[in-house]
Amino acid sequence: MLNIVLVEPEIPMNTGNIARTCAATRSRLHLIKPLGFDISDKAVKRAGLDYWHMVDLHVYENMEDFFARTGATDLWLATAKAPRPYTEAEFRPDCWLLFGKETAGLPESLRSAFPERCIRIPIRNGARCLNLANSVAVLAFEALRQWGFPGLGLSGTEE
Repeated sequence: MLNIVLVEPEIPMNTGNIARTCAATRSRLHLIKPLGFDISDKAVKRAGLDYWHMVDLHVYENMEDFFARTGATDLWLATAKAPRPYTEAEFRPDCWLLFGKETAGLPESLRSAFPERCIRIPIRNGARCLNLANSVAVLAFEALRQWGFPGLGLSGTEE
């Protein structure tokens, strides 16, 4: 199963879109606090996220809590600062795709700890980056494509 990790996400609409991608692809969503929004049942219902029950959601207090509770090792860090495009990555089942907060990206300490695991989505010079939800979708579907889209409908008729 694919693991999508958002480090300190700030914008609720991005996380809502990413949660929908996770629900549709059977991917796990991991949120590392602090969060820039409320994900209580009341807030989720008020936002009309009718797919939220399909999201395999895990929340962590901080990066240390994340690593202690998951033991995650097969990490890929999405960052506009990486020299390597995501197309060079070989995503293995149960890997972890990490994405930073919208205003600052992933912390330098994390990027420095895993420099060979930093990947980027190629875009034109002068453009800052893609929207977080779009970036998650690009990398998630690349990983799933490499695995043959396990458990997902390929004919358009599966539920």
